[in-house]
Amino acid sequence: MRDRAADVPASAKVRFSSNILPRWARRSRSLDALLPVLYLRGVSMGDLQEALTALLGPEAPNLSPGVIARLIEAWQEEHGRWQRRDLSARRYVYIWADGVYLQARMEPEAECILVIIGATPEGKKLIGFHVGARESAQSWRELLVDLKARGLTISPELAVADGALGFWKAVDEIYPATRHQRCWFHKISNILGKFPKSMAAAVKADLQEIHHAETKAAARAAINLFNEKYGIKYARAVACLTKDEEALLAFYDFPAEHWDHLRTSNPIESVFATVRHRTVRTKGALSQKTVKIMVFTLIRAASKTWRRLKGANQLPRLIEGVKFVDGVASSDARENRAA
Repeated sequence: MRDRAADVPASAKVRFSSNILPRWARRSRSLDALLPVLYLRGVSMGDLQEALTALLGPEAPNLSPGVIARLIEAWQEEHGRWQRRDLSARRYVYIWADGVYLQARMEPEAECILVIIGATPEGKKLIGFHVGARESAQSWRELLVDLKARGLTISPELAVADGALGFWKAVDEIYPATRHQRCWFHKISNILGKFPKSMAAAVKADLQEIHHAETKAAARAAINLFNEKYGIKYARAVACLTKDEEALLAFYDFPAEHWDHLRTSNPIESVFATVRHRTVRTKGALSQKTVKIMVFTLIRAASKTWRRLKGANQLPRLIEGVKFVDGVASSDARENRAA
């Protein structure tokens, strides 16, 4: 850990620590991983050299303004190539979508980074990246149309996202065969907001009983119990749950090994955990274009650490059209009953 300058009053010092980095970046010495995180966390361009020295020691590379400019130019070129790449070679079975606000360094504040991650038998890939409005169906439509034009012509089997996104209207238009899975993390947060804070722990436990149920029928029974327990006094909270019941339980129709991946939009959440919703503006804020390149480079660096889905061997079965009931392939279920 290091202070920015020895002659600055203690109350004004900026301290650099590896704790400001996401876990996946703490062992990295790659500028592709470190610089975007530092910048998006509010470290100004003038302080990047000292921050890197604090994190990496005397072996930290020299970051003159010219070096930084060349790095950003190289990242912009990589982004351009990435935006034009052909997507037809892989089949994307699942997609996760989210709109990530980084208000500290983006203008206007209504805009954010729209991100889509896709899962193939080979692993998870960043496939969509676009500046737009989170709640705007048109912004998501533009992104999805671009993906389709570049080869993603077969509808993903399932899309996972927060219910507030304009994404859902757009995905129904561009990929009408894709099923919906609402993110349980966001849904639980929305429901808890309709209860007194003193009830949060108990209500959260009841909601976990739903999405951790072994079967869809058991989950529906838990929803009915939740309704009976809270429906009279907390009708708005129950309505928030029941209106999306089908989309919240869609994951039961897919391999059980994938359920942990499909219940939430966590693949995107985890990448941005250290930088999203930052609202303190810092000096040296740059253009939206620079922010976009920094975020893109950050995700690309993080993607090198992404692991394949658990039970990745089940993805080809989904591609072949095998149906799953309560996490088990229908053919396997029939064989088990016969035995």
